[in-house]
Amino acid sequence: MDHLVLFCCLLFGVAFLYASVGHGGASGYLALMALFSVSPAVMKPTALLLNLFVASVSFIQFYRAGHFRWKLFWPLALASIPMAFVGGLVSIDAAIYKKILGLLLLIPVLRFFIFRNMPDTPRRKEHLGLSLAIGAGIGLLSGLIGIGGGIILSPVVLLLGWANQKQTAAISALFIFVNSLSGLAGQLVKGISISQDMVLFVALAFAGGLLGAYFGAKKFKQPVLQQILASVLLLAVYKLLFTQA
Repeated sequence: MDHLVLFCCLLFGVAFLYASVGHGGASGYLALMALFSVSPAVMKPTALLLNLFVASVSFIQFYRAGHFRWKLFWPLALASIPMAFVGGLVSIDAAIYKKILGLLLLIPVLRFFIFRNMPDTPRRKEHLGLSLAIGAGIGLLSGLIGIGGGIILSPVVLLLGWANQKQTAAISALFIFVNSLSGLAGQLVKGISISQDMVLFVALAFAGGLLGAYFGAKKFKQPVLQQILASVLLLAVYKLLFTQA
């Protein structure tokens, strides 16, 4: 099978799976691009742009289903948006970039493999100061690496007991959207490289995200699918951390 065709098929599947749990999918897109040896200069803006489309449709579906909590979202976003812009302005060495990305991809792997059975009821009230600190830290990483931050935010919110699974998905989706927009703005200021196939990639990610968000918000739970996704991410982690390609 042609590499581009295979990449497109996998892209659609990643967008579907990530949107079904309220994520934009940047970590999955970056994992795919790493497996296909795409350069970091193209990886960052490509992932953020795809995030905008997938996270937006994901948020709409979860919002319509009544899972969004503004009070929990706003301090996280207030601190993350300017920091994502700053991160988007920063250029880092390609080798260092791949190592940081590899370590960050371990977070969803652990989330899907080990912590998939977290308690699904809010247990604690959110803390304003801690929310601002978490938002700022995740925002900086979001712009620096080219992710929306949902892969980090979701397990943190669940471990802190601030929201249930569906609420976390709704908050993460909008968090990813605003961070991706801010990070992309930072990269536009310094100049970016975008693949010629971007229109096709956006269309596939949008379609996969639309279907995934609908089923994730209203229909099914998908532990087996999450484990499959985690396996793909684990392959990307190995490639990023332990190979030179």
